[in-house]
Amino acid sequence: MADSEPGIGKKILSFFIKESEEPAKAVPVTKPAAEQPGQTVAPTVPNVAGTMNIDRKFVEHFVSLLEKANLPGPDYFEYKQALQNMEGLGLGEEKQFQAAWASFKAMGGAKETSILQSSANQYLSILDKDRSSFLKDVEKAIKDRVGALQDEQKRLEESNSSLAQQLADIQRKIDENKNRLGQISGEVAEQSAKINANKDSFEITYLSFVEQIKSDLNKINQYLK
Repeated sequence: MADSEPGIGKKILSFFIKESEEPAKAVPVTKPAAEQPGQTVAPTVPNVAGTMNIDRKFVEHFVSLLEKANLPGPDYFEYKQALQNMEGLGLGEEKQFQAAWASFKAMGGAKETSILQSSANQYLSILDKDRSSFLKDVEKAIKDRVGALQDEQKRLEESNSSLAQQLADIQRKIDENKNRLGQISGEVAEQSAKINANKDSFEITYLSFVEQIKSDLNKINQYLK
């Protein structure tokens, strides 16, 4: 699939989600952060299979990755486009896969289904590599943000143990530390919830992409023998 082909991001998007009628948003090329402060509930969109709603920002992120990694010449994505074009023709699933394969070959694609498997596996590898990088970012975010709060919590608890043994004129300091400890507990829970919610949203979107591609591969292996 040539990188210069217009609308390739839109086509890839349609392979994985059910788009609404609203104008397509520009696909960002930057990777979404492991956590975005002040973020409200992320907008979601239904996946093509209709089995789950997935995070719109991660959908656009994955589409951007796949668009950037798009291989020259017909490959899995051209076959996917041909398969999508078979919808609404009243064909059974097996016939759709076979008709799409005939259409793929007619457009100058390879004559062996191995090109579909190798290119789809390459895109799976790109998604998996990005997931590994994202999870490292999550770990760093937890360590930098939550870890610092937990370290402060531990230091203040130790300080209170010492202050409790001193004269009454330092009672005010102990009370201040206790107030801060209460704030930290809430901050730890809030930061952990934000990061883990973002991680869960990423995982759901990742699984939707992987399951869609793997499902296609299984059917390619089943129907295109």
